[in-house]
Amino acid sequence: MALPIYASPLEKVWHWTYKAICAAIFVFLIAPILIVIPLSFNAEPYFTFTEKMLSFDPEGYSLRWYDRLLTFGMQAPDAPRDWSWWRDVLANATWFDVAWNSIVIGVFSTILATVLGTLAALGLSRPEMPWRRSIMAVLISPMIVPIIITATGLFFFYSKIEIQKWGVPYLGIIMAHATLGIPFVIITVTATLSGFDHSLTRAAASLGANPRTTFFKVIMPLILPGVVSGALFAFVTSFDEVVMVLFIAGHDEQTIPRQMWNGIREQISPAILAVATILVVVSVALLATVEILRRRSEKLRGLSAG
Repeated sequence: MALPIYASPLEKVWHWTYKAICAAIFVFLIAPILIVIPLSFNAEPYFTFTEKMLSFDPEGYSLRWYDRLLTFGMQAPDAPRDWSWWRDVLANATWFDVAWNSIVIGVFSTILATVLGTLAALGLSRPEMPWRRSIMAVLISPMIVPIIITATGLFFFYSKIEIQKWGVPYLGIIMAHATLGIPFVIITVTATLSGFDHSLTRAAASLGANPRTTFFKVIMPLILPGVVSGALFAFVTSFDEVVMVLFIAGHDEQTIPRQMWNGIREQISPAILAVATILVVVSVALLATVEILRRRSEKLRGLSAG
């Protein structure tokens, strides 16, 4: 907001002080990212800026740690990079394997969280729903309760029902991550439904539409931005989560955060910084998508101009 020309000297001082405070908070929040990203291009196996990096010498920068993500775990990392080399990557590269696990777990847990969260939000949005506040508090409790407590409870529960013997890959961790993602879907969809005009559903019913047609033709198109936003939050939550994986996942269900954790414990390598940089880029892209969908949702509901 621009400072008005008639502002007093005290108002001008506060205006610039306020901007300085906001800038300082922004730098404080983004400083770890500003450090991690350039360090991932370090040519040396260090977690600090070398003299060549500080002097912007091209020899101080390298893509070796990004290349390490492809070659780590390969049977023949030094072989010519032809189709056989890429088949070796797909079959044996550790980081590729854990990335695939993270994507599979993230996608299926997101689908489960989105379906259940959307249904819950639709029910909680109805005024005749009894005990709405209490049910809402229970459903969003995984967002409030420390993850280690939830992970411990799920660990003993899964051990009791012996879920690992059911023969469904990733089932336990998918359900656990869906539990963490459901609150985000409920909150975003509920916020979208707060501006929903329920007279549209009554009009559809009066024109002969059954509940299924009304939902897919009237309700879903209007709440879709909120549903997709909640799904993206659920996916990011699953993609970055490590505590649940440490407690529940099997030895063959390694994910990117768990592999990073193992790398920190066993052998510290700047390759972890390369993975962190990739995760930052993915997260920023997803959050930018969420913001675009939020603005689109506001336009659909008439809450913003344009």
